[in-house]
Amino acid sequence: MGQVKLKVELIEHTPNPEELVATAAKLCYSGADIEELKQGVAKADQAPFIKKLLDMGHLSTVEHVSFTFGIEGVSRSLLAQITRHRIASFSVKSQRYVSETREDGAFNYIIPPEIEALGDKYVEIYREQMKTIQEWYNYWSEKLGSGGEGTNEDARFVLPNSAETKMVVTMNARELHHFFGLRCCNRAQWEIRALAEEMCLQVKKIAPNLFSQAGPACIAANCPEGKMSCGKQREMRAKYSI
Repeated sequence: MGQVKLKVELIEHTPNPEELVATAAKLCYSGADIEELKQGVAKADQAPFIKKLLDMGHLSTVEHVSFTFGIEGVSRSLLAQITRHRIASFSVKSQRYVSETREDGAFNYIIPPEIEALGDKYVEIYREQMKTIQEWYNYWSEKLGSGGEGTNEDARFVLPNSAETKMVVTMNARELHHFFGLRCCNRAQWEIRALAEEMCLQVKKIAPNLFSQAGPACIAANCPEGKMSCGKQREMRAKYSI
């Protein structure tokens, strides 16, 4: 297939996430039973209460809510970055069990925007390089037995960081806030920043109050990058406002 682009789908999430967070939080400060709390939460606008929770940093209640994403069109380079976020669950397409052998063209891969910006001539050079790597992969696949995990697990060693992977990722809402704070930053690597921005957009549609402060760290406080700041705090706050 060749070049592929980022695709993100929010495939599942905790039902009524903001009501759940409010119920859990109110339990901490109420003598009422859970059924009473649920009924009271369902009848009231919880936006001010959730904002207060976020402002207070009372985030343990936010951990009760989780979101699961299907992600395609990302590189193995991105995989190395996102799995550093350890409070998450990952299911990733295996290069051991899934063969990348192709008779024509090349395996799926990502082209960095900076290479695309150089123009068609350089994009074509990149694509030809990917085809060459595909030939290397096919060569070793044939020499190693042409099939099965034993072949794939060694032939894959010639594949580049640009090779596409697919994954299912689940994070709770607190970890998503942390993830967005780091990865929506302008100083984050371009590919994981694009992923984080799309994930942030999708969860804000489901739980706008819970993620009202979600985005790069600079939208809620001073930029933590110090002298290395991009200097665009005002623009970032406007971008992530809902």
